[in-house]
Amino acid sequence: MTKTGRAAVYDAPNQPFVIREYPVRDVKPDEVLTRVIMATICRSDIHSYQGHRPNPCPGILGHEIIGIIEQMGAKIHDDMRGDPLSLGDRVTWTEYFHQGESYHRNIKDMPQKSPGIRKYGHDLVEDDPHFLGGFADYCYIMPGTGILKLPAELSDEEATPLNCGVATMISVVEAAEIKMGDCVVVQGLGLLGLYGCAIARARGARTIIGLDAVADRLEMAKLFGADETIDVTSMSEDDLVAKVRALCPPDGADVAIEVCGLASVVTTGIHMLCVGGRYIIAGLVKPNDEFMLDGNEVLRKWITLKGVHNYHPRHLIQALDFVMTNRKRFPFKDMVDAKFSLDELNEAFSKAADRSVLRAAIIP
Repeated sequence: MTKTGRAAVYDAPNQPFVIREYPVRDVKPDEVLTRVIMATICRSDIHSYQGHRPNPCPGILGHEIIGIIEQMGAKIHDDMRGDPLSLGDRVTWTEYFHQGESYHRNIKDMPQKSPGIRKYGHDLVEDDPHFLGGFADYCYIMPGTGILKLPAELSDEEATPLNCGVATMISVVEAAEIKMGDCVVVQGLGLLGLYGCAIARARGARTIIGLDAVADRLEMAKLFGADETIDVTSMSEDDLVAKVRALCPPDGADVAIEVCGLASVVTTGIHMLCVGGRYIIAGLVKPNDEFMLDGNEVLRKWITLKGVHNYHPRHLIQALDFVMTNRKRFPFKDMVDAKFSLDELNEAFSKAADRSVLRAAIIP
């Protein structure tokens, strides 16, 4: 194969993306080459771009990706479910890859935390094979990646967030152990929070309360299963806690989920919980996101505090199944509310950063 592809290169934090061309080589036996048809801007992409979290430069950001298979290595036959893969198939894949055995994979059943794990959108563009991020014409799928073929009836807008936002929230809800009749608080109503509301509703939660400061997102959450939404700027912390607890009789919320990326909300969320409550942190992706807790409150109330980072490959399969089962119940397609070309990536990042769009899609 002799051709090149374009990539929007991230040279340094807060610097404009630059379109460059790189060679596209033939795949190795255990690789797949995809032509990117859509990639969406995740909040963690914004944190990286703004320099709030380490990311190799120059590189290609973007890890919420779907693509069409253009070339398959001789060792590639089936997807994670055992469905045969062919040229022209539309696929998604796990946001990370790791080859070989590890203690975390084999003993802890946490392959997503294996030492040496690599993530799409987190590699140097100058290194072979260049294309390992979503904001480009092509992306290679590397050995140790879970690949999943997408149903024809699923739109690109519904499919693209699967391998990050949706799979992550499947993992979060599993960690939260949400049960029939639980009261659930979701702190942050971006894409993660909206999916959190929908998944909690599908699991039989009794009451779902969404918290945010953006009016459009508060309204949208009601379409995704939230019973109550509260503008966090409209009242003091004490009044906010009191209101949430009153909405979750007799003793407060069973579960609170942080997906807003603000460490300051953790203490508030803990105060909202009942005895035996569970608190899940999923949005604090920036280093040094510190908060203070009253250890005695955690002790007395039997609070469980968990962090969730990355997800198990099974969660990607479950994410697809959840969306396919509930796509007529919840307007998942509407979450991707703006589309841009690769040349418009700077504008897309600006709008995503100021929250004037919920999920910006890049269509190379």
